[in-house]
Amino acid sequence: MRILFAASEVFPLVKTGGLADVAGALPAALIEAGHEVRILLPGYPQALAKAEGKRQVASFGDPLDVGGEARLISAKLPGSGVPVWLLDCPALYDRPGGPYVDESGADYADNPLRFGLLSWVAARLCTPLSPVKWRPQVLHCHDWQTGLAPAYLKAWQVENPPQTVFTIHNIAYQGQFPAETLERLGLPWSLFTMDGLEYWGDLSFLKSGLVYADKLTTVSPRYAREIQSPAFGCGMEGVLSWRAADLVGILNGADYGVWNPSADPLLAKTYGAADVVAGKAANKVALQQALGLEMDARAPLMVIISRLADQKGMDMVLSTLPALLRQGAQLAVLGAGDRALELGFQSAAHGSPRRVAVTIGYSEELAHRLLGGGDMLLMPSRFEPCGLTQFYAMRYGTVPVVHATGGLADTVMDCSYDGLMSGTGTGFVFEHANAGAFQWCVERAIASFANTDQWRRIQNTGISQDFGWSRSASRYVQLYDAMVNS
Repeated sequence: MRILFAASEVFPLVKTGGLADVAGALPAALIEAGHEVRILLPGYPQALAKAEGKRQVASFGDPLDVGGEARLISAKLPGSGVPVWLLDCPALYDRPGGPYVDESGADYADNPLRFGLLSWVAARLCTPLSPVKWRPQVLHCHDWQTGLAPAYLKAWQVENPPQTVFTIHNIAYQGQFPAETLERLGLPWSLFTMDGLEYWGDLSFLKSGLVYADKLTTVSPRYAREIQSPAFGCGMEGVLSWRAADLVGILNGADYGVWNPSADPLLAKTYGAADVVAGKAANKVALQQALGLEMDARAPLMVIISRLADQKGMDMVLSTLPALLRQGAQLAVLGAGDRALELGFQSAAHGSPRRVAVTIGYSEELAHRLLGGGDMLLMPSRFEPCGLTQFYAMRYGTVPVVHATGGLADTVMDCSYDGLMSGTGTGFVFEHANAGAFQWCVERAIASFANTDQWRRIQNTGISQDFGWSRSASRYVQLYDAMVNS
């Protein structure tokens, strides 16, 4: 099949979260399975700089009147060689900040135009008016930034349109803008209804995808169920319940070509299942030294690689941290987000510089080194559509401590008595999203860490798990195939 992916970020060209990992790895798995895939991505400066084999293949002119030409640049993803189309429109994408926010952390005021154009081009590539010959049978859109593409196809009344799939990576981000944005984006008011693009008087890019795509997917089975409830639906639970027959949860996968401790060039020492003890010990020493932590092999080193937000449970970490440090634990944090949480972690590091290390921002190198040298990964998310870091952590012998929600509940098996006796436990799981339950869960992990034989069994069980993309890709192929041949 011919499949067009439309996404706002793709690893390794540009990344702010798990969406980029999925948008880079799933197409590679589909190509390996014998399908034709193209990725459509905004031409951010960093993406244009990293992409290989660039050449212009088409021009769309200035369809949304933004004051600059929109060109299509054909290229390849470094490493995998996956074909990518970069939407080069300097008027919208040539910015010194990130993909979504400026250097001060504020959303770009013209984000509806920036991602409206991405959606417009994704849809245009699926019509007879496309400036390129390659026409997809399936258009797979990801998150709100591409949510208008199915609406454009509906508005244009395209003959023999492709089948459309819309994947929700995090329903909390919805792309909501003033109603008058509709005309600016060239969409008809006939679509601005309660059963269409309208959401509490505004235009919602996310709702567009939920209403007009042929099929909806989420990134884990449990999250597909959760978002149909008021507790997790973020206001969209009614739409999702209405579309329940077209909604399926397909678990994300892990790119073990990137996250593989036996061949990871970013680690101080590579290791596999056979030498995990020596390998992690060497990486722990190197990490403690690099971060200025006390050189103590017996101290359980907890690591966090996360957006610093209440959604991720970071407030629970801060409130319990003094008690955990008193038990001899260390903490290394890599992330950015809510300013109050950033300051809270920085204050903890200032007060206990030999026990707590905090790096604000994101570093791919440090993320790998944290998983290589850490003993436990903390992921106390209040909700988590899938999560990818727990996959990577298990492969690196770093035991996850997680809240039982979304993909975390689907993928981490608790080291309860039964889990330990049956050899199925891969981490430590708590049911209720509060600080007391989280602290008790971490204390269980700390106690287990002190039991060397037990800890090695947990690590080995985690390392043996296979969350590679091939299984998830086959589920998507089944979905595509059923749509195309129905």
